[in-house]
Amino acid sequence: MTATAALTTPVDIIIPAYNEEQAVAAFHQQLCQVIDRLDAYQFKLTYVNDGSTDGTQQVLLDLAAHDPRVTVIELSRNFGHQAALTAGLDASTCPYVITMDGDGQHPPALLPEMLSLAQSGYDVVIGQRVDERTPFFKKITSRLFYRLINLIGDTNIQPEAADFRLLTRPVVDALGHMREHHRLLRGMVAWMGYRTVILPYPQAERLGGRSKYSLAKMLRLGTHAIFSFSLVPLYIGITVGVIFLVLALAEMIYVLSFWVTGNQTGLAPGWSSLMFVLLVVGGSLMIMLGILGIYVGFIFQQVKWRPIYLTRSVTKAPAAPTEVEQQTPGQGGDADDGIEAAG
Repeated sequence: MTATAALTTPVDIIIPAYNEEQAVAAFHQQLCQVIDRLDAYQFKLTYVNDGSTDGTQQVLLDLAAHDPRVTVIELSRNFGHQAALTAGLDASTCPYVITMDGDGQHPPALLPEMLSLAQSGYDVVIGQRVDERTPFFKKITSRLFYRLINLIGDTNIQPEAADFRLLTRPVVDALGHMREHHRLLRGMVAWMGYRTVILPYPQAERLGGRSKYSLAKMLRLGTHAIFSFSLVPLYIGITVGVIFLVLALAEMIYVLSFWVTGNQTGLAPGWSSLMFVLLVVGGSLMIMLGILGIYVGFIFQQVKWRPIYLTRSVTKAPAAPTEVEQQTPGQGGDADDGIEAAG
């Protein structure tokens, strides 16, 4: 081994993939065109197949057969994008860990600048989308979501910051201790407060296939974010309860005033107003119980301590330990160890 090779810095790149048969091979080619020119780094590429139902697994196995840097982690089913990212992070061992999607929308050309910023002292480098081609509805709902979560939450999440980011080893290790079931990694990383820099980039077109984030998935992710990072919905429930209590007291005083003045005949009999009040109060109580039930449900799912993901297989090319791997502090075990620990 040459002295230059011995000084290379190991870097993990984590790429989750779900039904990306049409895009992932072209993405791998683009990625290799960039990392092959970065002689100062030694890259480990971990593809996480998140329960794909197409030919994604076979494509990834073909990549691993021809590229010794590739490891393929196959999850037992589709656990979701955040869980797949977690599986890759748990398997990582390098001082720098980069997460990016395998559809080509996260440009590999940004990696040199990310690594340069990390080496200048930043713990987190976040890629921020700058794309005028985003559909109007998605753009508006995204802006509203980030404004809402930052208004009511206990942390500040950078708008348009997807899961294209670089994390240093201390950040990855800290995330490893956060085993919450409902995960929004961009919020968890922001909550930790490590030194962060934002790196804007124009989002590229997909290399193939279509987006797997349906409106239902985005709504579910947004709901999880709100209830995971904020107690404001509970305070809203308390506020609504207090408002109805005040209204009830005002109504009672109003009715008593007729009896005190001896003007009971001024009370108009009828059930319409009574039923209206009952329906409003009853509906509000059901809403508040629903909000409380969501929090209780989150607690219930968490205390069961089920794993965030399960692994079906881990495929990687056999390789002897290199001098870099032996000398890098804080590295031990392999991808299988990380996966077993997560399970």
